[in-house]
Amino acid sequence: MGPCPNWIAVVSVVSGKGLSVRISELASRTRVPLPTVKYYLREGLLMPGRATSATQAQYDDNHVRRLGLVRALASQGLPLDRIKVVVALVDHPGDDLFEVLGKAIAALPPYVDETSAGETPAGETRTGDGTAAAGALDYPRARRVLDRLGQLYDPRFTAVAQLEHALAALDAAGLTMSERRIDAYGQHIREIARFEVGVLPTTSPHETVEAAVLGTALYEPVLTAMRRLAHQHLAAGIFVSPPECHRNPPGKSNTEENP
Repeated sequence: MGPCPNWIAVVSVVSGKGLSVRISELASRTRVPLPTVKYYLREGLLMPGRATSATQAQYDDNHVRRLGLVRALASQGLPLDRIKVVVALVDHPGDDLFEVLGKAIAALPPYVDETSAGETPAGETRTGDGTAAAGALDYPRARRVLDRLGQLYDPRFTAVAQLEHALAALDAAGLTMSERRIDAYGQHIREIARFEVGVLPTTSPHETVEAAVLGTALYEPVLTAMRRLAHQHLAAGIFVSPPECHRNPPGKSNTEENP
């Protein structure tokens, strides 16, 4: 599906009150190839335009916004079927917004086999093929972490299975998730989450779901990169000797200093 442009900039430039354009101009303004726009229409990812004749239609700000959502999710590696799930939830969020947000976030990577990551609690039985419903499973590693943090533990939420899978990988590598690490991670992650939930738009369920999905998909790589850069910054003060930390003045090269 190709790289995703800066959608915040694109939407702010091309969308405005009363936008009404033909599909070719929609493609041009959003920098999405026309064949791709038509493909999204055929797949139901982009809603039809307002028909002006038997063969023509007009497209508006809502179509610009939808293209932004679809391309942003595609840029994060979401397969078509997962993008369709998100789009359907944005269009029809229903009454239980908490449940819908959980389903929308569950469509985002990483993808894990929830039934294989969890354990069948005592008294529960698996089906003939060895599987069990995700809600009937227990994730003991994840439960231990969430209990330590005093957070909600709901095995039906996909992120619980994702956490269990990640913690199992730590165990397999001989690493540990100590209580000290749990406390440090939990404290700062909770603050990040509090900020992000606090800035979610609440004007309409559609906007809330859309913002939650985009925020999760697009800001998580930012968090990962910033964490690694913080590691680099702190490690430089520990492992790099002062001469190696030297920075040349602007415009002055090492060659000029050391001919």
